[in-house]
Amino acid sequence: MNTDTAQHADIKAIEDVVATVQRTQRAKDAEGFLELFHPEALWTTGHGKVLIGFDAIAAFTRAVLPSVEWDGEVTYEVVHVQFLRPDVAAVKVRQVYHSETDGSEGAPLYVMTKQEDGRWLLHANQNTQVRAEAA
Repeated sequence: MNTDTAQHADIKAIEDVVATVQRTQRAKDAEGFLELFHPEALWTTGHGKVLIGFDAIAAFTRAVLPSVEWDGEVTYEVVHVQFLRPDVAAVKVRQVYHSETDGSEGAPLYVMTKQEDGRWLLHANQNTQVRAEAA
């Protein structure tokens, strides 16, 4: 497999992980969401809560995700992938909450690592809320 073909396959696999983030968030599927994380992952929520290690991420996710309420749906779109090494990618995502009463946007950065079995996992992640510019 040449480099371009391999990179294209990796980008597709990364996009599939982000699509799974979207699906599991919409379904409030904590266990499905947690399957996407590296055991030594770290996560910073959109409100700045720092979670270090899978156990902390799992405890937070299991407590929060099933009970989250919103009146619309959320979409996740990969807007940029930058390979830092062949097995490490910085992935910029556009996260939009679509609601009739309150739409908001996030700008997550996922640093993903490719595992020996070829899977890409979330490893170091920052979920940042986008604030509307003051006029």
